[in-house]
Amino acid sequence: MLTAHPIIRPFRASVFTRRLVSAALAVATVFIAACAKEGSARPKRLSLRFRHPAVWAPATLTQVQGVPIAMVKAAIVQRLAAGPPERVSPNAWRHTKALYKSLGETPLWFTSDGLASDRVRSLTDAVLSSSDDALRLDAYPIAELSNAVVAVKNVTSPSAAGLAEADVLLSAMFAALGVDLLVGQVSPRAVGQSWHIDPNDDDVDSALVHTLGDTLSRGIEEMRPAEADYVILKNELRRYRDIVAAGDWPRVPSGRALRTGQWDTRGRIQSLRARLAAEGYAVDSIPHDLYDRSLADAVELFQERHGLIVNGLLDAETVASLNVSAAYRLGQIAANLERFRWLPRTLGERYIYVNVPAFRLTAYDSGAPALEMKVIVGQEYEDKATPVFSDNMEMVVFRPYWNVTPAIQAKEIEPKLAADPGYLSRENMEYYNDGGQRRIRQRPGGKNALGFVKFLFPNDFNIYMHDTPNHELFKKEVRAFSHGCIRLEKPAELAEWVLGWDAVRVHDAMMNGGDNRTVRLRRRIPVYILYGTAFVRDSTLHFGNDLYHRDERLIQATAPGALPGVTARDALEQLKRIAR
Repeated sequence: MLTAHPIIRPFRASVFTRRLVSAALAVATVFIAACAKEGSARPKRLSLRFRHPAVWAPATLTQVQGVPIAMVKAAIVQRLAAGPPERVSPNAWRHTKALYKSLGETPLWFTSDGLASDRVRSLTDAVLSSSDDALRLDAYPIAELSNAVVAVKNVTSPSAAGLAEADVLLSAMFAALGVDLLVGQVSPRAVGQSWHIDPNDDDVDSALVHTLGDTLSRGIEEMRPAEADYVILKNELRRYRDIVAAGDWPRVPSGRALRTGQWDTRGRIQSLRARLAAEGYAVDSIPHDLYDRSLADAVELFQERHGLIVNGLLDAETVASLNVSAAYRLGQIAANLERFRWLPRTLGERYIYVNVPAFRLTAYDSGAPALEMKVIVGQEYEDKATPVFSDNMEMVVFRPYWNVTPAIQAKEIEPKLAADPGYLSRENMEYYNDGGQRRIRQRPGGKNALGFVKFLFPNDFNIYMHDTPNHELFKKEVRAFSHGCIRLEKPAELAEWVLGWDAVRVHDAMMNGGDNRTVRLRRRIPVYILYGTAFVRDSTLHFGNDLYHRDERLIQATAPGALPGVTARDALEQLKRIAR
């Protein structure tokens, strides 16, 4: 059972998020919700697809420090059969044994004269630097390894068992680090993430084998996510660690909502000024009691970067967000670094990336953003949360029918029809036969809940992207209204991008073309539906709303890596001793 880290306390982000969502839902109708999740959740398995796999094979040795190689290899086999060292997970141990099996169960970290010092140093440096990835150093067998390395270094003729112990511990730490960088240190299923993207475990074994060798440091670096956003999150992790180490930032006292030009107590205004400055927002330093333009501008920027209504008003929701501790924000950064590591290392040359808490879609071409837009995502109630998964877009449907799901038909449409017999006709709906079932659908046209185009990437959740007749909802900062599907701010532009058509051709298909016309893509496009609550936009850190309450358990699990404690600091010193 997870327990709260002594510094990072859970923040009930949903308190003000629910109020924003509830207010927005008051304007929504059933036609904002055009689909619901159906089917079982089968994880999508994706290759890690490394960029520069290097070929390496262990040296052919006849002896190690005077010990015949046959004796060393036999000792390695015996050590592997004895079970994992303390602090090595079953998964990392399984990959350790697979590594030796692939390479002939021979020493991987020794030359004839002793330890391969350059490669050992590359490994220990990599483990040391993994603290900047918010990985837990106390998850590695550092103390045991330190003792084993010192033992073989300080004797002229070590035993075969001693050499095997050091070699296996080095390999176990290498495998554990590789697994953590490649697929994450925490299982998403263990912390309730509704995550349905699974890397291929066979690729982990392949990556470990290819990473060993003279280019070990480069190979380990390539295990990390390569996206610039990951690097920016790592830099922000260091910055927020410094803020926490300095004693956190000031709290802003509660009080009446303030608009630009209004006065309040000097203590409250000065606390606000100090709080904003502590996180890097530019404010004037003149001591006065006025909520002036400088403060209001900084508050607007804060609101924009924290998923709030951007109005410059110092209201209760803004104060609540300002008073989230720096330690909690640090925990969110660490949690989202981990979410990055759950993804494949290469997303593709051309793909679509939707971040649900950011309410944003970005289409990438050759690694660069080609198209961006706002989206509307699933509500947080009645199992309408949009899950995390990936699949391939295969087709575009112009002027689609909306086939109402059985659940929506029973719970929402038929009660309205019972109260108002003219409801179907007024909403351009009709009954149709679906495999012997009497179902309801909405005809193509201006009232259709899917708008004039939908984008299909067949998946077990029956989720797709589509146009909407309710474009006014894109003006809202919190956009969680649907039954799980994703509404698009710029559906025509996305159709142009995925099909390679010009704007005139897309417009004609949407407004004047045949009903329910399906166009298959010449080349399928990967679609990633993701959940990131600390993310980068325009090279700047943003925090999104934790719509589905998935942060708390993940933050608790990653907290020891976010802010290392005494055990981790001791491990750092032991690592330095190994490398000497």
